Amino acid sequence: MMFLLALFGIVAITIITIARSWISWVSGNAKRANGSPSPLADDRLARLERAVDAIALEVERISEGQRFTTKLLSEQARPAPKPVQRQIATNTPT
Repeated sequence: MMFLLALFGIVAITIITIARSWISWVSGNAKRANGSPSPLADDRLARLERAVDAIALEVERISEGQRFTTKLLSEQARPAPKPVQRQIATNTPT
């Protein structure tokens, strides 16, 4: 389970890094080609950046939930303390 979460996190971070690199590359090419990017391209890039940031936030929330669940499960796995047994006094008349 932890392995899958770690793999998911690595994939998400890789996608985020590639998307940000692509955004900077596209914005650099648009500035060089036109002198200034069009408002439509700016809007699309802004939406893409917001989407990537939202994905990063969700991945962080998933990892926090996984850490919390793992903590709860590890606490449940600990053995419960044994109850103290009291010995009944034997000097009681019968």
